[in-house]
Amino acid sequence: MKKSLLLMLTLFSVFCYSQEPTVNPSFKKEEISINSLLNGSLYSPLKQNKKTNLVILIAGSGPTDRDGNQKGATNNSLKYLSEELAKNDIAVFSYDKRIIAQMKTGTVNEAALTFDDFITDATSVLLFFKNQKKYNKIIIAGHSEGSLIGMVAANGKADAFISLAGAGRTIDAVLVEQIAKQAPFLKEEVQNNLDILKSGKTFELKNPMLASLFRESVQPYMISWIKYNPQIEIAKLQIPVLLINGTKDLQVTTPEAELLKKAKPEAELVLIENMNHIFKEINGDDTENMKSYSDPAIPIATKLTSTITTFVKSL
Repeated sequence: MKKSLLLMLTLFSVFCYSQEPTVNPSFKKEEISINSLLNGSLYSPLKQNKKTNLVILIAGSGPTDRDGNQKGATNNSLKYLSEELAKNDIAVFSYDKRIIAQMKTGTVNEAALTFDDFITDATSVLLFFKNQKKYNKIIIAGHSEGSLIGMVAANGKADAFISLAGAGRTIDAVLVEQIAKQAPFLKEEVQNNLDILKSGKTFELKNPMLASLFRESVQPYMISWIKYNPQIEIAKLQIPVLLINGTKDLQVTTPEAELLKKAKPEAELVLIENMNHIFKEINGDDTENMKSYSDPAIPIATKLTSTITTFVKSL
């Protein structure tokens, strides 16, 4: 299978982060702990005032940290986005997924983890900052899997929502399509396994090739994830919505964003030419695209920053 599939679906490994506060000439960065599981970085404009809006970034699938990195895939996508928005007078909070704190304390229980846990986490972060009454507007921006998490958490609580490379279909449909393209001989087996999970039941996995997707300990998570349909969830939102996708995204292609647009016609859809899944501009082939996942020297696409900045400042 292609590395893109593995990057999207590998669920757990270890990360570390610095707790040292830093000050950039253009913004201030500080460590914030929402609770024992949720730690992140708050990027604040130096000239913050009562009109300052806050963007809460929700990372994508896997053991992703606040900077958008996973083990073996350091690209700093969320870090660079946070910094650029802060330079444009927008506050940003980006946090580590709970699995990172659990790894540090040795309390990981993969089988007990559910998709709803991440919705709970996003809601906790949102309410933490809402209770401060410090920001003019609070916007949730979810990347990849975080888009669906953010849709649910934002409903009735956030002032706006941004989908960054968010899928427009349920995860089972996305997986079957990916497998059909990358390993067609596994398509039928994957479909059968997903049908079992959709019924709310687990099963004994007999094919080790599919362990990353269907190992016993991750099946409860998949069951909880499959039940959420992005098209249904985004249609519930009664707030401004911005949909962003890159034309060089190998994991979540532009038709996914178009499905979300169809489900939420009043949403703004922006397709960024040559931007890939981790916000980097790619002018070469798929090999260059995949190499960017482990190259923090590549900056994020400038149009991503300008698009989000325009949207946030229009609220």
